[in-house]
Amino acid sequence: MPIASIVRDKLTRLLVSETEVSRQALRLIANDRTGKYPKNTQLRARIELHKMPRYSRPTAVHNRCIESGRTRGHVTDFKVSRIVFREKALAGEIPGVRKSTW
Repeated sequence: MPIASIVRDKLTRLLVSETEVSRQALRLIANDRTGKYPKNTQLRARIELHKMPRYSRPTAVHNRCIESGRTRGHVTDFKVSRIVFREKALAGEIPGVRKSTW
């Protein structure tokens, strides 16, 4: 299990939630095309955006399996990877899910 990536993902989620409002406000000012804000203010907003922590971007958050930390093959409804989902389903640990037969 990649412990470092799980810890980094939790840190990323925390930073994103803390900086979300200020990031949105700065982006609104920096990307304004109406001329509502002077160019100097827009430039300062862009500089402040660049100064924000690296892992505070919302796009840095990945869905991860809560058991194995795997990012690919993620079953969103159950928050686990396809491999863990199959193991749990076959063991009967997920209510309402069973192996399909026809």
